[in-house]
Amino acid sequence: MVKKLFNKLFNIRDNTTVAKPKSFSQNPEFKQAPIQKQATSPELTELETETVDVSTLFYSLLFPARKGDQGGVANNLEKNVIGDVERALSSPMTIAENVLKLPSRMAELDKKLGDEDVDIKVLLELIQQDPVLSVEVLKLCNSPAFRRSDREVTSLQLAFVQLGRDQLRRYVTTCLIREMIEIKPIYFRRFGLQVWRHSMQVAYLSSELAAELPGEDPDTAFMLGLLHDVGKIAIFKMLLDGFNLAEPGEQPSSSLFRQVMTSKSLSLSALLVRCWQLPPSFEKALSALANTGTKPTEKLAAVVWRANLISECSMLHQAGKLDEACLNRLLIDADLARDVFDRLHEKLKEF
Repeated sequence: MVKKLFNKLFNIRDNTTVAKPKSFSQNPEFKQAPIQKQATSPELTELETETVDVSTLFYSLLFPARKGDQGGVANNLEKNVIGDVERALSSPMTIAENVLKLPSRMAELDKKLGDEDVDIKVLLELIQQDPVLSVEVLKLCNSPAFRRSDREVTSLQLAFVQLGRDQLRRYVTTCLIREMIEIKPIYFRRFGLQVWRHSMQVAYLSSELAAELPGEDPDTAFMLGLLHDVGKIAIFKMLLDGFNLAEPGEQPSSSLFRQVMTSKSLSLSALLVRCWQLPPSFEKALSALANTGTKPTEKLAAVVWRANLISECSMLHQAGKLDEACLNRLLIDADLARDVFDRLHEKLKEF
C-alpha cells in the first residue's frame, strides 16, 4: 500500500512492453540518412542508430521525446491508445460515423464544383448558405500560401474570377476537411495545427508533382494529399479520451508510440476513405502508402509519398531537428535537388 501511494504521488507508472512495428528503417532498400555522432539535435542523438525513420522523427514536433527511450516500452496511456487504434482498424465505420465524420455537404459541393455545366451563381449560393464556410474560404484565399496577387479577395464572386472553378473547388474542400480536425482545448491546439499544416503542405506538393506527370490529375492528388493524414487525426482524438483517464503529466512520449502512429494511421486513413465512399482510387493509393516497408510504385501513391517526405523534411529542417547530412541524404530519397528543396522550403514556411 505504501508503494502504491508513493507511485501515485510521484506519477510512477507501470511500463508495458509491446511489439515494435515495422518501418522504413527496417527495409534495406530504404535506409535513410546515417546519424552523425556529433548531431546537434536531441532527437537525432536519441535515435542514434544506422538509419533515421523520418516519419517517426516527425512526431517530435508533436509530442515530447522521452530521454533514454529504447523504443520498445509504452506507458499505460500509450498502451490504452494503441488498443483503441487496433479496435478502430477492425471497426472503422464506428470511427467514420462518431470520431471523424466527413461533412455531409462536402460530396454535393465537390460534385457541383467539378461539373462545368453547373452555373457559377448556383455554386456561390450553395457556399453562401454556410457563412462560416464562406469566411474560411476567403481567409484561405488571402493567406500567404495561397494568395495569387496583391489584391485582397473580398467576396466569393471575386474569388471565382481570380482563381477559377478548379482552384475554388480545392479551397472549399480544404475548408470542409479542416472542420474535422477542430480541437477546442488550447493544450491540444499545437498538435492539430501542426498536422493540418503538414496536410496542406502535402496537398500542395502532391498537386505540383502530379502536374509534372502525364495523365495525372493535380486536383485528385491535392485531395489525396489533404486526406492522407486523417488516420492521425482520428488517433489523436482517441488520445484526447485517453488523457481523461491518464495520470497528471503522463504523455505519449516513447518512440514506440510514434512508430505505431506512423504505421497504423495510414491503414486507418485508407479504411476511413472507404467508409466515406470516396473514389476507390483513394483507398488504393492510401493502402499502398500504408505498406511502410516499401516505396509505392502506383503513380498517385508515389506522388503523395514523395510530397509527404518533402514536407516532413521541411518542417523538421525549420524546427532545427535535422542536421545538413541527414537532410541531404533524405533529399536523395525524395529525388529532389537541394536548390529545388530550398525554394520549396521557403514556400512551405508560408503554410
